[in-house]
Amino acid sequence: MSSVATWPSQAESWLDQRGKGAWIAATVLGFIFFWPVGLALLAYMIWGKNMFGKCAARKSNRHHGFKSSGNTAFDAYKAETLRRLQDEQESFEAFLQRLRDAKDKSEFDQFMDERAAKAKDAGEAELA
Repeated sequence: MSSVATWPSQAESWLDQRGKGAWIAATVLGFIFFWPVGLALLAYMIWGKNMFGKCAARKSNRHHGFKSSGNTAFDAYKAETLRRLQDEQESFEAFLQRLRDAKDKSEFDQFMDERAAKAKDAGEAELA
């Protein structure tokens, strides 16, 4: 195969390695220098690269929490470990909330006791 025939795939690989920003920059430069090139790159980015399909795939990976390794036993272990860690985190957060609630109650009780003591002292001062 000649190098003339492979340059589009080499250019695509090069842009893919640099990410979406490189594709956008190439499209903008294409519009600046020769608008049909920019239009062709834009069309390729939208339809040829399955831009919307990739977004759906990313959302489904986020839904599961992790990307599959291809090994079902490891994926099951990983899912169970992540579920267990999530449960432990929720339990710990509940524990911290109980501590905060107890501290708040203690501080409120202390405030009410001090207020009652001040009211009692004020009532005794009026009697004297």
